[in-house]
Amino acid sequence: MLKYIGKRLLMFIPTILIISVLIFFIIQLPPGDYVTSYVAAMAAEGEIFTAEEIQELRVYYGLDDPWYIQYFDWMKGIITEGDFGFSFEHNKPVWDVIMERLPLTLAVSFVILVFQYAVSLPVGIYCANHQYSVGDYFWSFVGFVGTATPNFLLAIIIMYWIYVETGEVYLGLFSTEMLANGMRWEYVPEFLFRCLIPLIVIGTSGTCGIIRTVRAQMLDEQSRQYTLTARAKGCSEATITYKYCLRAALNPVVSGLSGSLRTIFSGSTVSAIVMNLQIQGPVLLAALKSQDMYLAGTIVMVQAILVVVGTLLSDIALAWLDPRIRFSERG
Repeated sequence: MLKYIGKRLLMFIPTILIISVLIFFIIQLPPGDYVTSYVAAMAAEGEIFTAEEIQELRVYYGLDDPWYIQYFDWMKGIITEGDFGFSFEHNKPVWDVIMERLPLTLAVSFVILVFQYAVSLPVGIYCANHQYSVGDYFWSFVGFVGTATPNFLLAIIIMYWIYVETGEVYLGLFSTEMLANGMRWEYVPEFLFRCLIPLIVIGTSGTCGIIRTVRAQMLDEQSRQYTLTARAKGCSEATITYKYCLRAALNPVVSGLSGSLRTIFSGSTVSAIVMNLQIQGPVLLAALKSQDMYLAGTIVMVQAILVVVGTLLSDIALAWLDPRIRFSERG
């Protein structure tokens, strides 16, 4: 196992370098650059720039060099100084922009991730052990509806219900008073209540998907020969369920860890925009629209790093959960 982990860690650096090149190249594929977007926005407000002024802006922002020169300058700053570049749109260092919303993004996304697994695993096990029961039919119906309903549509429905019941427009995790007076202890209950809404909206689809996956995998494992043998030898149903079937059924769930880590960093972009959540996803979308390449490139690259790390962690967890994977690795 240590040898396997060492090989994966050695592949980590070249993989990230290749990903960073692709990210920087793809971000710059659309025609124009940040200056083009900025000049267009100013022109819409009636301010016109001459060709000389536009060229001076490109020189000022360092956009007059070819993309590969800009990439090497960017990577040099990251490796030597830990400098991820300067955000043109926010007029401050990129990492400062990310850190403004990163704590709240991590908190909300981590709670959603815990909610998904804490709810879906017990429900999936219950449905598998009580196949075709009333509870199984109920949770299967909930799973189909939750998986089929877009998150942003559910967000709109809940926001409309809140407006009808309270007459207040939902402003994300902070109310008008919170934004005006700052976070105080008396606002904590309201803040926690507001956290329930993105928890339900963003967590519903993932929770329902995991329920369906765990149920299907558990039913498949319960029909295998080793399960019948264990039951014939007198093993308790709890032992068969939790020691044998569940470990094998968790394989597809654990393999999705890489995507979960990426989601924790960025959050759900569309749902966050609809609910006006102050998390990382809308920042990435705005950076891509304005062609703020260093900010967008850094966010996407961190997501890629989390995917690589999550894949390694999921492979290690799979090898621990399923002995067959360890034997195939030796072979």
